[in-house]
Amino acid sequence: MAPRYFKNDSKLARRDPLRQLEASLTRLVNEHPPAKLRPSGGLFHGPVSVAYTFLVLQQLYPDLEISGHHLGVWSAAYLDYAQKNFASYPGPRAGHCGVMDDVMCLLAIGAASSKESGMAKDLCEYSAEVLDPDSENEWLYGRAGYLYLLRLVKASFADDKEILRLITDTQEDVIDAILESPRPWKWHGKAYVGAVHGAFGIITQIVLTDPKKYAPKLEMELAVLLTYQYDSGNFPSSIPPERDRLVQVCHGAPGVVICLLSIKEYFPSLKEKIDRAIAKGRECILERGLLTKEPCISGNALALPDEEFEHFLTYTTGHEIKSMEKDGLLEPSNAPESLFGGEAGRAWAWAVADKDLAKRILGFNDL
Repeated sequence: MAPRYFKNDSKLARRDPLRQLEASLTRLVNEHPPAKLRPSGGLFHGPVSVAYTFLVLQQLYPDLEISGHHLGVWSAAYLDYAQKNFASYPGPRAGHCGVMDDVMCLLAIGAASSKESGMAKDLCEYSAEVLDPDSENEWLYGRAGYLYLLRLVKASFADDKEILRLITDTQEDVIDAILESPRPWKWHGKAYVGAVHGAFGIITQIVLTDPKKYAPKLEMELAVLLTYQYDSGNFPSSIPPERDRLVQVCHGAPGVVICLLSIKEYFPSLKEKIDRAIAKGRECILERGLLTKEPCISGNALALPDEEFEHFLTYTTGHEIKSMEKDGLLEPSNAPESLFGGEAGRAWAWAVADKDLAKRILGFNDL
């Protein structure tokens, strides 16, 4: 088998994050314009994921122009392309109702940006599909992902008591369904552990939705999950544990560490255990986190402290990626434009570095 990572043996380095952000966004619009993208993929990949990245970044950089247009113009262009393909989207259904669903993502983004109450109500009506007994609980295709979309919308309706109550009731119904599900939570019959398909991701989405109410109810489950950490600092992809192999946001220590960083304040009695898990996980990421799988380095970087975070990002500049691809060191992404697998995700990481933002994953635990 080809190696999954290369040695992290260079001296700590950094690049100018604003300059790299501008370069990343320029590559994004030039190499992956809307019409060249597969029209679906929700927040994970495709035009909606790119549009959402631009939408959030334009709030941080209102005056920044890329190829002659402000970021909001680019967001609108990618959204328009996605909406033109609306009739081709199957829509949410049992087993496909997380952040991969384009219909729900478009409704959530539309409601959040326009404060249109009708769109918020439409999103909440899809709770019927989410609550279907055949729906699962993870983030990418399941109930936990729907919780992220509801949080996105809720932030825009703080002054609308009717919509606020509707969203809160919907959140509670979804969380109740998750908590009433048999343990361990499974996806496709397998008990996953990590951020995207597994228990850490599910707990994170519940706690970020209402920490005061739900963190105490999930403390014991989180404590048990922490015991699954390997001596290496990594976490298994699923239980029962298999070979210690994957070190990436989807499966392994990076996703778990990023989850823990965003919820640890709500578990004060687990503080020492969580801090130890984060420290051990970071050791593993520093050793094995410079992956040969192209889009994964930026995500892994978000799990690290500042200097190491910026050091990992030096491997994600356009020059470095082209050089490593030429040398056969990188496996190219199958969604090179995307928030979770390509250029949009790299741009977000550079913005985190430039603005000194909390190290969160856009579309997952930034809200």
